[in-house]
Amino acid sequence: MVFKAHDQKIPKSICVIAIICSSLVLSYISFVKLPKSFAETTSSAQKSTSTDMTCALASTSIRLKGTPQQTEGPYFVDGMPDRSDIRSDPSDATMQQGIPLHLIIHVFDVDNGSCIPLKGARVDIWHANSQGIYSAVNDLGTTGKKFLRGYQITDNNGTVRFTTIYPGWYQGRTIHIHDKVRTFNGLEKTMEWTSQIYFDNSINQQVHTELPYSNHGPPQTSNEEDGIYTGPSTDGLMQRNSGEELMVHLIKEGHSFIGTFNILLHSVQPKQ
Repeated sequence: MVFKAHDQKIPKSICVIAIICSSLVLSYISFVKLPKSFAETTSSAQKSTSTDMTCALASTSIRLKGTPQQTEGPYFVDGMPDRSDIRSDPSDATMQQGIPLHLIIHVFDVDNGSCIPLKGARVDIWHANSQGIYSAVNDLGTTGKKFLRGYQITDNNGTVRFTTIYPGWYQGRTIHIHDKVRTFNGLEKTMEWTSQIYFDNSINQQVHTELPYSNHGPPQTSNEEDGIYTGPSTDGLMQRNSGEELMVHLIKEGHSFIGTFNILLHSVQPKQ
């Protein structure tokens, strides 16, 4: 009887142990298989959320219509260097002096208000130096120079980054940076968008109290006095004050500025 009683207890213990082991095995399998997939999903979701949040900073009008375009101006020169730091001149390695500006531009393709990062687009920027002088302009005596000009190709997040200096002013214009976005299929241009970026008036004034900007004097034209800033966009999206939608977001970091700007394009852009 003792044997039978003992014999009856053994199967119960084995069952309990078997159940516990099965649970541990299943938990281990779940632990091994799920984290990688979960991490990938989380990373993807976080990336998407980050991208959407960046785009969401734009006004409803811009998300629906796109960022307004403005005139190219007389000083665009194609074929400039592929580079992130545009402060130097390739001909003699001289550096333009001024307050460093780290400019981050995000380019999105917008479809019914939804933003998709535009990968592989060419983004050119060009602007005046601290004394209001552009490179590569015969009338300004800078023929053959390429300072403060260059382009970058947008990454998977639709982003390009430039290191430059805070722009100076020249007669009749408020302080600005020109920008152009193009896409290509081989050598064929499939899309072109052109506009300008503007800065807060008070920051413009503050910058020009410091060298080398102070050598040129304070800005003579504010945003509100600039005919291109206050005028219509060249694409018909805005009838006036198109510059209000083209303001760079600036953060002061030490003696430098970090500027961010979003460009939202229609999903279908006519080739210009």
